Amino acid sequence: MINRSLKISLLTLALSFSFINTSNADGHKLNLAWEVAGLANPESVVYDPRLNLLYVSNVNGGPMDKDGNGYISLVSMDGKIINEKWVTGLNGPKGLALSGTTLYTADLDVLVAIDVDHGRIINKYKVDDAKFLNDVAAAPNGDIYVSDMLTNRIHLLSDNNFTIWIESDELNMPNGLDVVGDNIILGTWGIMTDGFATAVPGHLKRISIMDKSITSIGNGSPIGNLDGVEADRDGGFYVTDWMNGKLFHISSTGGIEELLSLKQGSADHEYIIEKDLIFIPMMMDNIMYAYKIER
Repeated sequence: MINRSLKISLLTLALSFSFINTSNADGHKLNLAWEVAGLANPESVVYDPRLNLLYVSNVNGGPMDKDGNGYISLVSMDGKIINEKWVTGLNGPKGLALSGTTLYTADLDVLVAIDVDHGRIINKYKVDDAKFLNDVAAAPNGDIYVSDMLTNRIHLLSDNNFTIWIESDELNMPNGLDVVGDNIILGTWGIMTDGFATAVPGHLKRISIMDKSITSIGNGSPIGNLDGVEADRDGGFYVTDWMNGKLFHISSTGGIEELLSLKQGSADHEYIIEKDLIFIPMMMDNIMYAYKIER
């Protein structure tokens, strides 16, 4: 997610292999493995296990501008930029999801499909009245879910049909999505008051794929302006708060731990369960962090 005063600050490539340790009373311990600079307002990252690399979306400008400046980067698992502008010609690409050999990204009012083996756009699914397509999540059956934060909608791409899956004020400005079993786990932003500011920040919700019922995870108390949502190995979730630069762990029953306090702009992260690695794009700082979870 973003705020309206976002400015571009391109940095030169730099790697830092300093290991910073953070821990909390409940036993999570995170070590900063590396950071990579040279990105341009990175918003989302997703791991490709087949190719063993990371895709990173770069807004590279105003988050709502149709300027053609956006692109996707390839980043190695040791924090090197493999191909800075692997796919170009996008506007403000945000959420990413991988399904088979197709990478999907939400680009303002279009869901873009990219063939990863050839690095080319193969399809675009436009929503005429979309206002802010944001996160993307892939289900095991190939269905693709896309949040539209400013219309309180989640769209569904299924069998090449792109439709509104759910529209409800209960979505509370939907941002982060993750498909977990028979549910969509939703990170809400909260109702906006001025720009992207909120009087009451959002919290984590669960949406049944079967009947589209919406319930809060926990008691519904405000947590933050939630962005990325990633399921852990134990039924809980790693969640970022974009406005306040936080990484939280939220249990399946709603218990909250603050794991990291970063700068504003901690965006749509990736968690690789098998490797216990978390990657966090820092949208305002043009860098991405990689953290190792020690157990």
